[in-house]
Amino acid sequence: MDDVNPLLLLDYYKTTHSEQYPEGMTKIVSYYTPRMSRIAGEDELTMFGLQAFIKEYLIGSFDRNFFRRPKEEVLSEYERVIDNTLGRGIVDYGKVGRLHDLGYLPIEVKAVDEGTRVPVRVPMFEVSNTHEGFAWLVNTLETAMSCSLWHTQVSANVGYMYRRIVDEYYAMSVDDDVPRNRALGDFSMRGQESCESAVKSSAGFCLSFVNTATVPAVLYLERYYNCDCGAEPVAFGAISTEHSVMNSNYAVDGDEITMVRRLLNEIYPENGFSMVSDSYDYWNMVDVVIPECKGDILGHRGYIGVRGDSGDPVGISTETVRRLWGTFGGSVNSKGYKVLDPHVKVIYGDSITPQRAERIYSTLVGEGFACNNVLLGVGSFSMQCLEQDGVLKPFTRDTFGIAMKATYCEVGGRPVQIFKDPKTDTGNFKKSQRGMCVVYRDGSGALTYKDGYDSATIGSFEGENLLRPVFRDGKMLKEQTLQGIRGILHGGGF
Repeated sequence: MDDVNPLLLLDYYKTTHSEQYPEGMTKIVSYYTPRMSRIAGEDELTMFGLQAFIKEYLIGSFDRNFFRRPKEEVLSEYERVIDNTLGRGIVDYGKVGRLHDLGYLPIEVKAVDEGTRVPVRVPMFEVSNTHEGFAWLVNTLETAMSCSLWHTQVSANVGYMYRRIVDEYYAMSVDDDVPRNRALGDFSMRGQESCESAVKSSAGFCLSFVNTATVPAVLYLERYYNCDCGAEPVAFGAISTEHSVMNSNYAVDGDEITMVRRLLNEIYPENGFSMVSDSYDYWNMVDVVIPECKGDILGHRGYIGVRGDSGDPVGISTETVRRLWGTFGGSVNSKGYKVLDPHVKVIYGDSITPQRAERIYSTLVGEGFACNNVLLGVGSFSMQCLEQDGVLKPFTRDTFGIAMKATYCEVGGRPVQIFKDPKTDTGNFKKSQRGMCVVYRDGSGALTYKDGYDSATIGSFEGENLLRPVFRDGKMLKEQTLQGIRGILHGGGF
């Protein structure tokens, strides 16, 4: 909703809170925190997406759809929507006019570096007001922040989860000069909730891998994370057929081999490509058609990726490697594992999960094959759901209990520590921080936090506090690059 007044990108009840806060309140400080994890073995969330949100909404949308528009137009729209849906006389519209008169967004955001793995219960970023007349604005922004960030961060976690599997098995079986960041690719766009969701999700995944089928993810990363696909490896696409291509050619030719040879010799004689191969009889393609094209394949100046798209991912992908080895052979790498002739590859992108990826790799290694014989595609299931112990666990904002809670305010010049501690919260994850927070690394290097401070005492931790200013009063104060974020996430080993 590119043309919507950003003060309307919220829950209805947020419009009423300015009247509900204590009289004389001049400041609020809130923290965005992953409060718990519903995924076994996943106790950290990847910090990512805030810089993009700031540029897209706190700067771009507020400038374009609020401050640049005539005040009367903004107020008229706001009043029309709220009066006719919430009720007349409930909301103070003066606050909207006063913000427009101010001419900038009086908000400061302090955050840990993007790419940081943040443990549950540790704040990722802090939001506060810089002008005493606009304390109400801080948590007004929560709705848009939360819905824009949680899926981006979860998808960054998904990519990181797969990357840990790749790192383990590649270290074991693959030559060290083979890039690990090309082992998997994102094929999730068509199964996402919206174009915007797909773009942000793929961008998060691309912190760990450079292969994606989601074209606009590259534009998103270039726009918001200071990179250039013409000068650096932002992300890469791949040439691939689909069933409509293979089936229409079969309908015309009466066979599959004609299209295989056409791809090799006429359409892509210089380029590697992926060919979906299970439209009719996958094993006939692997055992008969591909061997009949052996001469064409070995004379080809790229590679052909034989892609299964149905059936058991583990059994089919590993069996394909065995059969192509029998047809084409290959070499043994420096770690003693067999690698297929570079003219052929195995690609599998249907129903891949972290568990299946690990089983594919462990099966290959157990039979003496290097893991880079198979390229895996990650679809929308992995970006939106995880299977653990036979149970499907869909990803939502509550997967990591993400919330932005107010923990400190100032009323009439007096510092007040705010906290939430429900006795009915048996899991004890809704208990909030209290007062202002310092995020730091302890003696072991683990990220943790201390709370209970106010605006006077927090200053003594300025050098130690990893929550550092990134935005203030409508302007970016600090920007990160995609390359830098990948370096932080992977310890410089992207």
